[in-house]
Amino acid sequence: MAFWLQMGFLIASLTSSAVRGRVEKELSPECREFLYMGTPPKGLELPSVKYICQFYNKKPRYVTLYSTEDHVPIYSAYTFKRSDGEKCVDVPWMYEPQLSTSFDTGEMQPFPRGYMHMNFEDAQAILDDYTNAIHYERGTLNPDEHQNEPDDKASTYTLTNVVPMVPDFNDRIWNKQEHIVRKRLNNYCRGTAYVVTGITKSGTMIRRENMNRIAVPDYLWSAYCCVDYDHNTPYTERYKFPSFAHYALNGDENNEVVETSVPKLREFLKKTFVNQNFQIFVGDCNPQSSMKSD
Repeated sequence: MAFWLQMGFLIASLTSSAVRGRVEKELSPECREFLYMGTPPKGLELPSVKYICQFYNKKPRYVTLYSTEDHVPIYSAYTFKRSDGEKCVDVPWMYEPQLSTSFDTGEMQPFPRGYMHMNFEDAQAILDDYTNAIHYERGTLNPDEHQNEPDDKASTYTLTNVVPMVPDFNDRIWNKQEHIVRKRLNNYCRGTAYVVTGITKSGTMIRRENMNRIAVPDYLWSAYCCVDYDHNTPYTERYKFPSFAHYALNGDENNEVVETSVPKLREFLKKTFVNQNFQIFVGDCNPQSSMKSD
């Protein structure tokens, strides 16, 4: 009996070690490759948030900071891939098994049929949460338009990368800005572009069966960092490198996107929404400042 107990503890230990890089408190090196200087944004740490290294088809694809209390991502951080903007098709919505059990697979999985998904609704959003949310639709923080390979695109279709967006805002305002950023980085970024897209919470919740289920964002914000860019970029775009940012109110189609610098976005968010030590990129993506901060 003692032998089998020891074997059980050994197997549990090995299993835990094998999946440690997927949902964890500290990001593993393979997941830090999606972050400028391997450093995640700071000032967003809360007891209810977890890092998800988003694995799909045996490879890490991007990083998400996820709230298991509000059932939404606080941000997704990814590396931009040059693309023609084509959307992925026929990809099922997925979930993150390890948010609910530490010994499950380390890869996102398609939602099971029937009521099996109820087993993990305590820690994350499920499809039923959006079924009757008629004022909102699923909007991805890491959009497939900013990825190129089919697997990278497919990996964006997990509810851990999704927040509730007002349909007109998502379709006509936010998606248009994603398209603008894609063309800009396609044309003028020569090296790796690191992107972080996040939210601020409004206090409004989507409810299901008399329970608060999903936090509705107040603002959406996004910033990119590309230190290796074309220095012959036209003046109208030149000042938007090596970094730039934008934000918008999650409302109707009359809301406008505000384009701004990374430091000004940081100061805007610090006024109300985030801790005073909030930082998106090390040194605000200024290479000289980044070297001084090391």
